[in-house]
Amino acid sequence: MTTKTRPTAPAIAGHGAARLPAVSVDGYNSELRDEDGFVGDKAKRSAFFTAFEAWRDVMAEAGEDPFGEQETAEISKKEIDRTLKNGSPAGQALVMSATEDYAQALAAVIRRLLRTKEWKDTERIAIGGGLRASRFAEIAVARTELLLREADNPVELRPIRHDPDEAGIVGTIHLAPSWMFKGHDSILGVDIGGSNIRAGLVELNLKKNPDLSSAAVKASEVWRHADEEKLDRDAAVARLVEMLKELVGYARKRELRLAPFIGIGCPGFITPEGTIEAGAQNLPGNWESRRFNLPEALREAIPAIGDEETLALMHNDAVVQGLSEVPFMQDVERWGVLTIGTGLGNARFTNRERPKERGKDDAKKDDGKKGEERKERAKG
Repeated sequence: MTTKTRPTAPAIAGHGAARLPAVSVDGYNSELRDEDGFVGDKAKRSAFFTAFEAWRDVMAEAGEDPFGEQETAEISKKEIDRTLKNGSPAGQALVMSATEDYAQALAAVIRRLLRTKEWKDTERIAIGGGLRASRFAEIAVARTELLLREADNPVELRPIRHDPDEAGIVGTIHLAPSWMFKGHDSILGVDIGGSNIRAGLVELNLKKNPDLSSAAVKASEVWRHADEEKLDRDAAVARLVEMLKELVGYARKRELRLAPFIGIGCPGFITPEGTIEAGAQNLPGNWESRRFNLPEALREAIPAIGDEETLALMHNDAVVQGLSEVPFMQDVERWGVLTIGTGLGNARFTNRERPKERGKDDAKKDDGKKGEERKERAKG
């Protein structure tokens, strides 16, 4: 989905903003379609396991399935990685075959994205999401990059730097200007996914690196809501509030200077009012109601942190996970993120020129002009 154009002078902070402190969000939640439905579905997490199951069937016909009677749904990513590293040649071939099929599908999806207006001239894509935390997925990503280069799409692919379970929490620090956090040690971040909800205490480490490149999750809480039966939205929000209050208590006990800020990454298209317009169908209950506002619900439940009124900001979860890469994307101008999980999240960014950088450039130009004037006077 393309983000709407906003005024050139950015607000300090806003829900679902197209203009953030470090980047412009060119688009997110792009929902490309073909005759089979959503193109992105061909490269989501389950797509790898569909290919894996198909190759198991081929091997089973010859009585050679290395995983025996075990159901594919019960086979963990770690087990697949072990097979790839130390398994039999047949087991390694099975994993490699599924990896190749998945890489072909992922390359096709990326080629389609690169043909859209929002993704044109993308130089680098960070790959995040739950599937990324495995060796076979890293190989699939590397293979995808080769396929793209072979097809004259020289875009760089690389795994997201932070642990996939933490990137969506760390990215929340880039929803607001870093000066808002001066005098504080940490903030609260929330990552809402189709299977899990995570809340974390993000240590800023601003003194170590003002660009927030040293920010890291100090403590976290995780809840797998997908395993719950008959879970509604209000119960899910109440559980999230409990998790956040636990983290506030953790910070208080350790005398951490916690900023009065809660950053939230959530599936779907996020409106400026803080509601979810579409794309939250995998969450428990109806999160797309105009009468439901998650940031306000959290502010009501936690009205103050320390002595200050709480500010809660929300953006799309793929956008927020991508924001964790901001300090490491300064050598390119246009970049994006794909999050491989329950769905295939996506977001495209353009780095913004910082005011300080513009000041330096203007100063250099002024010095140059003054130098030329001095030379002219000397000639005269």
